[in-house]
Amino acid sequence: MPDTHLAAAIENGINRRLVPILRTRGWRPRTLSYIGYGNQDFVRILGRVVMTRGGAPPATGAAEEDLTSRRGWRSYVTASVGYMPVTVRVGDRDYPGTADRGGYLDLVVSEHGLSPGWHQVTITAKSAEPVTERVHVIDAGARFGIVSDIDDTALVTLVPRPFIAIWNTFIRHGNARKVVPGMAAMYRDLLADHPGAPMFYLSTGAWNIMPTLVQFLRGHRFPAGPMLMTDWGPTNSGWFRSGQEHKRHALRRLAAEFPHIRWVLVGDDGQHDPYIYREFAQEFPARVAVIAIRELTPGEQVLAHGTPVAVQEVGTARRAGAAAEVSGGDGASLAPKLKTALGGRP
Repeated sequence: MPDTHLAAAIENGINRRLVPILRTRGWRPRTLSYIGYGNQDFVRILGRVVMTRGGAPPATGAAEEDLTSRRGWRSYVTASVGYMPVTVRVGDRDYPGTADRGGYLDLVVSEHGLSPGWHQVTITAKSAEPVTERVHVIDAGARFGIVSDIDDTALVTLVPRPFIAIWNTFIRHGNARKVVPGMAAMYRDLLADHPGAPMFYLSTGAWNIMPTLVQFLRGHRFPAGPMLMTDWGPTNSGWFRSGQEHKRHALRRLAAEFPHIRWVLVGDDGQHDPYIYREFAQEFPARVAVIAIRELTPGEQVLAHGTPVAVQEVGTARRAGAAAEVSGGDGASLAPKLKTALGGRP
């Protein structure tokens, strides 16, 4: 086993010392549930165990607390509880698991017996109150699905520019984010044409802000779906995680888990989405129905990376026939092009 990177060792040391101190001050472990997914063969349960002061945890579908009115930095002030034993109840069976060193739970359960559709499972961590998590079990007959980026695709955050990203993520209230017009309606229409099709949100954003994003997307009538976020902290091999590798890994995992689904991949031209999606389409040409790219406005491009036009990356040239591709400034512009490119195909 490789040695732990210095960054991870420092983080582990801080958490080992911080958790006992917080316990003496009345803090207790709390489980945060995310949104799980699966099919007839498995379900994937996602969550995290952290230290917090009293009160009920904000569920992924919580209406009890308006998380969008809180300043973003509050979502990042957490102390993780590493290696915490966890029990997940799926149907009438219990499955043991353990959170990783960062407190994250990623448990795959087989032989669950759940029918296609949305279900609730229960997560119980040691010394924490049980919480419920929504899980989408995707029908074995599904042949169509959507994977959507979030930042600058569903909502405008202007993530690539560091200082603006810090301002939007840590300082502004969650409700100050701006929705991209027409995207929610486009997704709803596509899913209405393919009942039971899955919707996944794939982002380089941190898990910490997921509850706020869920409320934001629900408030703007985006379809519900699992969110595949990342942890911004150190890893066992470096100081920071690679957002691009996170997206590549997530796409390949979905391809392996749902081998019969052809995906509509939706992103924007303010980051690396076009390159990553084209790369995936070349690797799995039968698995991509259409690539849809939301074009940032000239003003958004300037704020994103300092130029009024999209930055073209080396290697973005597409191989002929890898996948159809459409682009537009918002959902209203993308929707008709996307439907034409799909041509009624499942």
